Amino acid sequence: MIIFINRYGAEIIQRATEHLYLVTVAIFIAISVGIPLGILVTRKPKLNKPILGFANIMQTIPSLALFGLLLPVSGIDKSTAIIALTLYSLLPIIRNTYTGIVGVDPAITEAGRGMGMTDMQLLWQVEIPLALGVILAGVRVATVIAIGLATIAAAIGAGGLGVFIFRGVATVNNQLLLAGAIPAALMALAADFGLGWVEWHLSKTTLKTINED
Repeated sequence: MIIFINRYGAEIIQRATEHLYLVTVAIFIAISVGIPLGILVTRKPKLNKPILGFANIMQTIPSLALFGLLLPVSGIDKSTAIIALTLYSLLPIIRNTYTGIVGVDPAITEAGRGMGMTDMQLLWQVEIPLALGVILAGVRVATVIAIGLATIAAAIGAGGLGVFIFRGVATVNNQLLLAGAIPAALMALAADFGLGWVEWHLSKTTLKTINED
């Protein structure tokens, strides 16, 4: 183990950093696109099927096939991996944003309208704060999915921990497989735990605010 760490330790850190970069950028873009789309669907119900349908279709395409389909468009680069990860991350974010806002108690929204709040004020001051826990749950699921799928980015030269996995498969070397799989699993667990804690904290804070009001 010591010999292995001495030999591959620096590269594991490098690949983990690349992996984290791909996931972070993809999730940031997915949040920036997914949450507004989820809000749009709550205001324009007719867009529900096309928007959620598109996100669903992206989820059904095999990951390696999606990477391959994007290659003629964006080339063999990190951008291809980021686009693919973003597309895969959209569904849970859009769906949870929609579900969270629609699930707000109608009595609360009616009370807000009775106080003279505009639709935008109602959205930002009432609906989004109350739906934040559900929205964050979608981000949590999307992040874990993206961390797992990012290992395939190595197939198109985008780096990441998948480099070790593909190298281990090619050489039938279990140590290399574990060098990629274990850090990726730990990264996913850390993200799930961290975002889960934030989700729990926000839900607790929101309930406390409602009870005080």
